Amino acid sequence: MPDTTKQLNIAMIGSGSIARAHSNAFHQVAHFFEIPYSLNLKVVCGRNQSKLEAFARLWGWAETATDWENVVARKDIDVVDIAVPNALHAPIALAAARAGKMLFCEKPLALSLAEAQTMAAAARDVRNLVWFNYRRVPAVAFAKQLIDEGRLGQAYHYRAYYFNQSGADPTKGQTWRYRRGEAGSGAIGDLLSHSVDMAIYLNGEIAELSAMKHTFIPGRDVDDAVIVMARFVNGSLGSFEASRFGVGRRNGNGFEMYAAKGSLGFDLEDMNRLRFYDASDLASLQADRNILVTGPGHPYSTNFWKPGHLVGYEHTFIATLGDFLQNLAKGEPFHPNFEDAVKTQAVLEAVEASAEANNWVKLTARNRTDFGNLP
Repeated sequence: MPDTTKQLNIAMIGSGSIARAHSNAFHQVAHFFEIPYSLNLKVVCGRNQSKLEAFARLWGWAETATDWENVVARKDIDVVDIAVPNALHAPIALAAARAGKMLFCEKPLALSLAEAQTMAAAARDVRNLVWFNYRRVPAVAFAKQLIDEGRLGQAYHYRAYYFNQSGADPTKGQTWRYRRGEAGSGAIGDLLSHSVDMAIYLNGEIAELSAMKHTFIPGRDVDDAVIVMARFVNGSLGSFEASRFGVGRRNGNGFEMYAAKGSLGFDLEDMNRLRFYDASDLASLQADRNILVTGPGHPYSTNFWKPGHLVGYEHTFIATLGDFLQNLAKGEPFHPNFEDAVKTQAVLEAVEASAEANNWVKLTARNRTDFGNLP
């Protein structure tokens, strides 16, 4: 029987830790999702040739390269995956978009809102995704399903937090994530961006906010922690905390949502579970349900393991890619894409502005969405 799948040749720019997660997804996606594509790991690009060659051997990349500009211009490349420090996202994405490549990009999309808007405008005519992978945690996707079904009703409060302890390690301060010129910001771009994207996904866009940020290590180039108060467009109140000094938390990415008909709670360190309170239950039965979101009937339960068998961090990347490729085959839109990431970038920029000026900042509709008319 002839092979009817189309081959997509992938070039990945970057070979650090997040590139491992992307590479694994490229290898695994066809094992869990029915897709009419075969993914050819054509070339991986990086700066250190010896490390690059070792990475390519380990993860099955056919070629290595050290000049990303030549790679993205190659006619035999269909997809460019950007897994490098934030300052390089824009130049690579813009060059790849001009070359007509599909685009995958790590978060945050850019160093600034203006840069993100320019990237989204350039990518209007190419399919693209941003690796806000936590949307694809089955428990988070199930929370979205419950919200969309009206099981929570009018939202009152949305609380988000993202704590890890990486900033307390003095050796980490020498990496690119702690240099403003390469990262753009610290905990704001690294951690808060995930929380903001998830909040927009679950509770809608933010109308205004007030923020403060702090750097615990004297002389450090970026923020170590940030706290935000917010009002959402739907009228609910929000709070966000993100810190690299959450000592004792390895990857504490969570949210709580309180609404007229119930509440939800989630923490990535217990990623297979969702807390759900249904206020419509009899008063004598009202209590938190600690739901194991591994099926049956839960998001992605038919893609991965049998009910009760847990999924992990790597599955969020597999599911992101699987959904993208299925939508690509159907000609349907995919989210989150560059346009979605612009909305998150607008919030991050408002956070920076508020923290600097010590005041409230309104997010206008123009800031959230006006990128379509850029050159």
